[in-house]
Amino acid sequence: MNKPVYLDYAATTPVDPSVAEEMVKYLTPDGVFGNPASRSHAYGWQSEAAVESARRQVAELINADPREIVWTSGATESDNLAIKGAVAGHDNPHIVTSVIEHKAVLDTCKWLEQHGVEVTWLTPGPDGRIRPEQVSEALRDNTVLVSLMLVNNELGCVTDVAGIGRMLRERGVLFHVDAAQAAGKMPVDVSALSVDLVSLSGHKVYGPKGVGALYVRRSPDVRIEAQIHGGGHERGMRSGTLPTHQIVGMGKAFAMARDRLESEMAHLEELRASFLQGLSDLDGVTLNGSSEFRVPGIINLAFEGVEAESLMLGLRGLAVSSGSACASATIEPSFVLRGIGLSDELAHRALRFSFGRFSTAEDAAFAASQIVDVVSRLRAVR
Repeated sequence: MNKPVYLDYAATTPVDPSVAEEMVKYLTPDGVFGNPASRSHAYGWQSEAAVESARRQVAELINADPREIVWTSGATESDNLAIKGAVAGHDNPHIVTSVIEHKAVLDTCKWLEQHGVEVTWLTPGPDGRIRPEQVSEALRDNTVLVSLMLVNNELGCVTDVAGIGRMLRERGVLFHVDAAQAAGKMPVDVSALSVDLVSLSGHKVYGPKGVGALYVRRSPDVRIEAQIHGGGHERGMRSGTLPTHQIVGMGKAFAMARDRLESEMAHLEELRASFLQGLSDLDGVTLNGSSEFRVPGIINLAFEGVEAESLMLGLRGLAVSSGSACASATIEPSFVLRGIGLSDELAHRALRFSFGRFSTAEDAAFAASQIVDVVSRLRAVR
């Protein structure tokens, strides 16, 4: 049986073969397998050098100082460290976030809310974007942190992080941004965006799963309290033995993303245009989220008169999703789609298609053809 065409790159990306090849060098007895924290022999020194080289590679993609990169197990941990770490030690802290954030942010803020932290939940417009004036109006004297994602993982829309960041910098409020879906998909410059904390993921950028990073601004120093203790690694912000092979893989993946950014964005734009053109003769198709402020690789579509679950079952030749992988176990309609004002009925008709580095023009044409056939067939038997 042939594998279905993979159109779920927003959930995870395959590890680039060049990345996997590099990672193997840091696993076996004839490679660099030492503990980076072992400072008394060459095995540890070599591993530490590899970790610091990868730290520079990650920093270069987002125009940061390598000393501002803290290794974590992924963007979920980075979100937790940034948010919990920022509010720790404050009396009566207040947080501002939105109702369409990733579950790693939503659940963290809900947990803090249950433990006495005030949280303001902003609602985006139909385009899925939070605007600077919304954030400004939500600020209070005790606001410690604003947490918003740069690119929404279900819609692909891009928030005006730079505008929000400039306003928050003037107000002296910390700004955390989940950029897991943005890094490697669009230019990300932490200086130009005026952000203080940025969550990054390895497996969204053709690197391995189980590794991520948190950017923590140094000038002036942003202070966050560690959430994992046991050795004081990563300048006291995140303890634990560093997985050298995974970190090297993330560094290699981010270096490749930096070198290929323009060409990959152009590639994805071409695939997007081809895919949507292939659906142009199909009536009753609605694009969810902004058509202007977005990354090219994520497309969320609702199909009139067709349930998303039925459509997915019919699309046996495609691997797609009805929303975020973190919420795929539920049959509830997407909270993101409801968050931008869609009714449950409309939200139940939406699918997310996400293209990536290894997607081809043939994949886009095949996907469009399959969708037209299956949607037409399902509508005919209503």
